[in-house]
Amino acid sequence: MKSRSLIILLLSTILLSACGATPPATPTPDVNAIYTAAAQTVIVELTQEAAQFTATLPATEIPAATETQVGTSTAAPTEELIATETPEPTATLFIEASPTEQFCDEAAWVADVSVQDGTQMSPGQDFQKTWRIKNTGTCIWGAGYGLIFGYGVKMNGEPIAMTTSVAPGEVTEVAVRLTAPDVAGEYTSYWRMANATGINFGEFFYAQIVVR
Repeated sequence: MKSRSLIILLLSTILLSACGATPPATPTPDVNAIYTAAAQTVIVELTQEAAQFTATLPATEIPAATETQVGTSTAAPTEELIATETPEPTATLFIEASPTEQFCDEAAWVADVSVQDGTQMSPGQDFQKTWRIKNTGTCIWGAGYGLIFGYGVKMNGEPIAMTTSVAPGEVTEVAVRLTAPDVAGEYTSYWRMANATGINFGEFFYAQIVVR
């Protein structure tokens, strides 16, 4: 009985020892290995998703390169534009105007008739200067024609009116009344012909005196 109790006690002790035994220590996990495994897992998943996304996108058609040929452009070169057909010039209508009547009055000095150049006069002396001139134009000198002052010293000159007509080529005499200046000196007065409209023409002729 005693041995039996001893055996039971021994068995109980063994069972208690087995139940109270300390479990084996769990090894410490490697953190770096865990990070590495997680990163590899993420990379694999991203790669698979990218491959799946690429496969779903429609392929974009790339247009074929257009072959450029020199000289086939639709725009004409500058030389061709210049060489295009030029429109015919518009015909210009020339209207022939009636010829304007040529100025027909002309005169030329022939000679001094009175009071030659350098004639001495007293201060304030009245005198008449006469010239012989020729109608060298193609118009007849008639009413309204006569002498007109040109330049120099007028000496109060007053032309004497013409009383006869002068045909082209004819010679006539014309005269002007003058008064010698009051101051001593040499004086010259230039005159010429004028037509009925007041237009001067012909050569100048003059009276030259010396006042003493």
